[in-house]
Amino acid sequence: MTIAAPKTPPVPADPSQPAAIEIRDLRKTYKGGKEALKGVSFDVPRGSIFGLLGPNGAGKSTLINILSGLVNKTSGSARIWGFDINKDPRNAKRSIGIVPQEIMFDVFFTPLETLELQAGMYGIAPEYRRSMEILRALRLDDKANAYTRTLSGGMKRRLLIGKALVHDPPILILDEPTAGVDIELRQQLWTYVRELHAAGTTVVLTTHYLEEAEELCDRIAIINHGEVVANDETGTLLAQAHEKRLIAIVDRDLSEVPPDLPVMKAELVGTRELVLTYDRSRIGAGRLLSALSERGLTVEDVSTREADLEDVFLHLTQSGALGG
Repeated sequence: MTIAAPKTPPVPADPSQPAAIEIRDLRKTYKGGKEALKGVSFDVPRGSIFGLLGPNGAGKSTLINILSGLVNKTSGSARIWGFDINKDPRNAKRSIGIVPQEIMFDVFFTPLETLELQAGMYGIAPEYRRSMEILRALRLDDKANAYTRTLSGGMKRRLLIGKALVHDPPILILDEPTAGVDIELRQQLWTYVRELHAAGTTVVLTTHYLEEAEELCDRIAIINHGEVVANDETGTLLAQAHEKRLIAIVDRDLSEVPPDLPVMKAELVGTRELVLTYDRSRIGAGRLLSALSERGLTVEDVSTREADLEDVFLHLTQSGALGG
């Protein structure tokens, strides 16, 4: 997919604002006293793919809805491409495109009509609209005049991205874009996202597929109970995980895990496979193998697994639940 350079003048950025999105002490309390956001602060660097993660009910949707103008904040500030969402809402909204999780279209509109209507809502003059160009880029040009109700689920997902691109926003927010779709479609969507990013678009991604965030995102913020519990480069977050697993195949059948192993957790799989979880900051794999040898066991095969983003996520949000 190739997205051509915008034919409308780009939204001017405030050069004093290096962040694509700047959020400071953002709070939201709903009627009845429920605090959805409790002083959230972080920056989304320009040109990055930024992951926004958290359990169900953590406050991610509230945050996105505040940025999109659908929900009013209680206090704090948010700037999009240098524009304050309250002081300059028009330019703030023009600077961002949001791809929602829910698929919602007028079933009697065609994809071309859908994009034309969206462009009109942003006040883009007909001569500057790129509806067919976007449809071609998303491989939907052959469906331009078909009713949206006849499109497959994957086509509808791509059309949602097209709607978010009609006004050439420098920032694209993808809210659970691959929820409920098959692996092939997920891969196609991420191909589109990578190409948009390569063309200069800043991408903010929320997802419950942690392997996607680990693979795609330069930086990740994790929200839990309305508060930011982590915000760092992806590699740095992964380095915080001290857990490591050693999988050892021993030379004889076991009925139970050998006693007093220096590990955090030990599990016997079948009769000969030991899965040992240990703190790599305190002990090495060599010491564990020696411990098995001291207990009369010979290791015939061994492998290890480093901690991944799921380990970090669960550690930081252990009081939450990873939900949809």
